Amino acid sequence: MNNTDLSGQVEVDLEAEIDAVDALLPQTQCTRCGYKGCRPYAEAIVTALAPINQCPPGGAATIASLAERLSRAVLDLNPAHGEERPLSLAKIDPQVCIGCTLCIQVCPVDAIVGAAKKMHAVILAECTGCELCIPVCPVDCITMEADFLLSQRLAQPSQLRFKRSLLGSESAQTARHRWQARNARLSFRQGEKAQELQARRLELEVAKATASSSLGVPDAKFSEPSQATSVPLQAKKTAAEILAAAVAKAKLGKRDVR
Repeated sequence: MNNTDLSGQVEVDLEAEIDAVDALLPQTQCTRCGYKGCRPYAEAIVTALAPINQCPPGGAATIASLAERLSRAVLDLNPAHGEERPLSLAKIDPQVCIGCTLCIQVCPVDAIVGAAKKMHAVILAECTGCELCIPVCPVDCITMEADFLLSQRLAQPSQLRFKRSLLGSESAQTARHRWQARNARLSFRQGEKAQELQARRLELEVAKATASSSLGVPDAKFSEPSQATSVPLQAKKTAAEILAAAVAKAKLGKRDVR
């Protein structure tokens, strides 16, 4: 096996190990561990950048599972990241909600629905209890309440500890997929905004080149008078071509996604 094959195999094995560790995490995507989700935390654990005791939602059970999987010592939950609490879900008071959409923007699994200046609501079956919506609400209309759907989620309803592992692999997998879908959507929107900004910059360059040409103003980028008189028209043509290409690419990208 050559070095390239060996490197590829190591990368595949690393991804498989990250997948296995991610599967043991609760998929609340609460960021209490200090990372932007369960997957990033799994990556940090596998690469020895983070210990296994930074997940309050998973608590002692998750720490034990991680220790067994990775052949590491069992640790107590690091209190700096929070404490284990009974399972709870977000609830929005419709009488107080002002429809600011801030909670929608931070929900890691798109479990809140609503529109600007309209009442919002939590999809209880999808809520992971991450509590990220609590601090951003400007009117304090969101509270965390005991999960009355617990009896439907757990095989043993008497187990009230907040452990996504007890909620079943299907529930955790759904939360993971919703988190991944949200991230993909946000990434695409960021790409769209970047293309729009590029197109606007090109429009400004075209406008500037056109104004310079019509007024006969030399471009400051060129020191020779002979260069300045011939550049504006050429710059206008080049910028216009680039702008057209950028707009066409943006339209094609939107068509492919749809």
